[in-house]
Amino acid sequence: MPKKEWFAEWFDSPYYHLLYNNRDAQEARAFIQKLVGQLALNPGAPVLDLACGKGRHAVTLAELGFKVLGADLAPQSIAAALEFPEQQPELDLDFVVHDMREVIENQQFAAVFNLFTSFGYFDALADNQKVCASIATMLTPNGILVIDFFNAQKVRQNLVAEESVSRGDINFEIKRWADDAHIFKQISIHDPQQDQSIGPFTERVQALSLSDFQELLAASFELMNTYGSYDLAPFDPVNSDRLILIAKKKP
Repeated sequence: MPKKEWFAEWFDSPYYHLLYNNRDAQEARAFIQKLVGQLALNPGAPVLDLACGKGRHAVTLAELGFKVLGADLAPQSIAAALEFPEQQPELDLDFVVHDMREVIENQQFAAVFNLFTSFGYFDALADNQKVCASIATMLTPNGILVIDFFNAQKVRQNLVAEESVSRGDINFEIKRWADDAHIFKQISIHDPQQDQSIGPFTERVQALSLSDFQELLAASFELMNTYGSYDLAPFDPVNSDRLILIAKKKP
């Protein structure tokens, strides 16, 4: 059986969810509310949260009145996310296991959101184009694409080479480095309930710049705005924490 791609294996591990269990739900909610205020989407419009994780952004979109589908490659993430529509059945919200490189058949969306650095995981650069082409196919005419990526230049300049993180009795040893094209994070796990250390898992994300995204989006999208933070401050390649792109599907 072919070996899983690194992200398919790591993102579906319970240790991934444990390591990143401190993500700020309030920050995510405030970001989505501010972002939606810029997009002028129609009430009730169908939107896709692509690579949705456990669904924290999708829930906020649904609470704002949109018809939301969340899609993610990791079955464990989708299993967790499906608790939201069970708990809040009044929301127009659903989740599916899905590879972002593929079109979701018989679905059209007014907007596609790809948030919290959920892009650039692939070995082949052609897969990035495949993602963009699939998104364009799923968008309605003049549909909106939002990509929220890290600012690779700032991340590269401020890498913490090594650190230890504890979650209860479980310890994560983390190493970071970069090459010309990628930023890496290697995670080794010591769980006292296991006989041996687990991993290492290595996250590998393409160090995509604004110009890389401009080239990537040019075939199907018109880039409308770029922001550098969840407060939607202007993008500064040296100082911004994020690279947030708002693009419109070309006619």
